[in-house]
Amino acid sequence: MRRASGCLFGLAFGDALGAVTEFLSVDEIRRRFPPNGPQELIGNPVLVTDDTQMTLAVGQALVETLSSKLSTANLEAALRRTFIEWLRSPDNNRAPGMTCLRACENLETGMPWQQATRPNSKGCGANMRVAPVGLLPLDETNRAAIAQFQAALTHGHPTALAASDLTAIAIADLAKGGDPQGLPSRLRTYALSQRSVYHKDWLGSLWKRPYINTPEEFISRGWDECLAVLDRLDAALVNPNRDADPCLATGEGWVAEEALATGLLCFLLFPEEPLAALRRAALTAGDSDSIACLTGAFAGAYLGMAAWPEDWVVRIEYRDQLAALGQLWDSYQV
Repeated sequence: MRRASGCLFGLAFGDALGAVTEFLSVDEIRRRFPPNGPQELIGNPVLVTDDTQMTLAVGQALVETLSSKLSTANLEAALRRTFIEWLRSPDNNRAPGMTCLRACENLETGMPWQQATRPNSKGCGANMRVAPVGLLPLDETNRAAIAQFQAALTHGHPTALAASDLTAIAIADLAKGGDPQGLPSRLRTYALSQRSVYHKDWLGSLWKRPYINTPEEFISRGWDECLAVLDRLDAALVNPNRDADPCLATGEGWVAEEALATGLLCFLLFPEEPLAALRRAALTAGDSDSIACLTGAFAGAYLGMAAWPEDWVVRIEYRDQLAALGQLWDSYQV
């Protein structure tokens, strides 16, 4: 089924489809793209945003690290290099988030990552790029630690870490053929099991903040916010409404836990209809490209590469990099 390729290309397709609607109200989107928002990808190449660019940066860092030894030091060095390359790329002109820009500028100076990160940011830049981690054949502990670590280099808030971990486990679950209907329950069980788990070997002293007494207290704050947004997701799925803006139920997606939940909601409204899911995600009042990129990642991980039109595949920006990474990641899938 080529689920890894489907996930990565789906992420890029959602990113591109939602890029033209980010920051717009639903009414304005419908006015500009009547009657129900953008339906097709436009251009050749079809341009993506920093969401896809940074996903490829994480993927490339993992490729380099896996070819040697997967360790904190090796992955930190690889991520630092690929993030700085992204920062200085002439193509980094797609309205990137200020958190990622400032943190990467700090990393470029050689500053230790725990000082370079933005400690109070839980923006969706932390988990919009985590898909490659979810696709690796890692045990649960290493997947969790690496998902949180790649987020921590730029977004140091505990919710950014927890939401990135939860996003990676959702992708891993779907890529193994997990039933979408039961996914929210499985994510809740996982979140509860991780609520007091702090990956000290990877995160070090990141937890040390005023009025935080232990690493467990730090990370539990992030998991509690993720559990709260899963409550909102569950409520939205009791009487699913395909016509209402998903942001009304689970948030506009500017922060990590809401991007996860709203991207999941769009996918779960149309679990067997990937294009409909992407179109719904692009027709949202919030951070539409990040919401849609996560929606596409979930749909592609579940349905595989066959979910996507060949015309989209041949025109998407970074097609060769996405294909190479997807092919490698597919070789890891059981």
